[in-house]
Amino acid sequence: MPEPSAPPTTRPGAAPASERHRTEAPGRTARRTGSAAAILFIACAAQFMVILDVSIVNVALPSMRAELHLSGAGQQWIVNAYTLGFAGLLLLGGRMADLVGTRRAFLAGLAAFTAASLAGGLADSGALLIAARAVQGVGGAVLAPATLTLIMTTFTEPAARTRAMGAWSAVMAAGGAAGAVIGGVLTEYAGWRWVLFVNVPIGVALLAAALAFVPAGTAGRGGLRRLDLPGAVSVTAGLTALVYGIISTETHGWGSPVVWAPLTGGVLLLLAFLAVESRVAHPLVPLRILRRRSLATANLVVTGLGAASFAMWFLLSLYFQQILGYSAVTAGLCFLPGSLSIIAGAQLATRLVPRTGPRPLLFTGMVISTVGFVWLSGIGADGSYATDVLAPFVLATFGTGLAMMPATVAATSGTARAEAGLASGLVNTSRQVGGALGLALLATVASHVTASHLTSHPGDLQSALASGYGRALLIAAVFTACAALMALAVPGTTRKSTT
Repeated sequence: MPEPSAPPTTRPGAAPASERHRTEAPGRTARRTGSAAAILFIACAAQFMVILDVSIVNVALPSMRAELHLSGAGQQWIVNAYTLGFAGLLLLGGRMADLVGTRRAFLAGLAAFTAASLAGGLADSGALLIAARAVQGVGGAVLAPATLTLIMTTFTEPAARTRAMGAWSAVMAAGGAAGAVIGGVLTEYAGWRWVLFVNVPIGVALLAAALAFVPAGTAGRGGLRRLDLPGAVSVTAGLTALVYGIISTETHGWGSPVVWAPLTGGVLLLLAFLAVESRVAHPLVPLRILRRRSLATANLVVTGLGAASFAMWFLLSLYFQQILGYSAVTAGLCFLPGSLSIIAGAQLATRLVPRTGPRPLLFTGMVISTVGFVWLSGIGADGSYATDVLAPFVLATFGTGLAMMPATVAATSGTARAEAGLASGLVNTSRQVGGALGLALLATVASHVTASHLTSHPGDLQSALASGYGRALLIAAVFTACAALMALAVPGTTRKSTT
């Protein structure tokens, strides 16, 4: 599940909330309290919807593929279209809230997300569904940062802000944990289209509530002219081209223009992104920030983690339904222990990181995940959830939860307050980018291994699929092992005194 960006700081010169409240009439204070509660609900509900859509489609993938006659590559794009749109434009979305006003950014992101959900639910072809998922990702990239900004600008008293952030974080965790279960129930009893349609009434209600309760506010200087659109377009297009090239190897050789042309184009576009960032007045990612070792290494760790974990959820969804023969509901419930394990790991990390610093937890989390992935790679056609999946799945996801919060701490450690949000946002972006590239690579590996197995054992589809999934999960373990080694390069920190 995506991590929140670091909270922005209170604007310089703003009066403390306690001073403002002293001069207000009791009736006005009550109205402000009611509005603040409404804004908190709106922000949390919108964030829940964005996080839910990261995982809600996984269980519905086999049904989508069957009805829309998708290829294996098309099935991957249903996930990756959302991920790439979200990852490529997330930092730009954060800037939009600052420059055009939080209310405008929130409404624009929510409207795009809701409309794309409706279009996806109505899609009668794989291409239309994938396009709708891409627009959903773009809408989410604008909407998610705006929800956090709404909370930070509405709740200025430290105690109230802490409570609001606690509610926002809890809703995020709940969205990630509930996605697979809700997706399974909707797919089983209402059809796969409802994993998208469910966003429409929620989105419309939130749009009406936002118009009623979210204040207009003011836009920053320069407005859209200060948005780094060339940087956002080049990085998103470059990543999309790379993913397309990798997925194309499923049906074409590496020497085919269908493969090397998009791969070459993707590399050139990413180089163009670096050139843009070094020259533009208001870069999406100031390159100087990447010279900080703690930030650079933390992002490399999270990229490896994302590459492994996103592919795991995708592959296990197929394993549960195609090999174990589970229904969509049962498959969704099978994911619940892993979601709860992530939450448990994150809670433990929150308590330990002030004492240990981020490096030990990053390393330990990646080692635990590696053990889980190696163990999980042994899944077979005659396996079962209880004996072959549950324990290694919980282990891999616990390691993920243990590492994510320390990664954000490492990335933001020693960063100027004005750049803390950017550093935290980069961690989230790196995880999404790693997830998109990792899913493309590992799903393609699984497809190649499956095809090879069928060549030598014709007709043994179940064993072939299990062999492909197992090999991909073993490579995922290589990703997390490399991430563990990179975690050792994160600068150590002095332990905080407990006295």
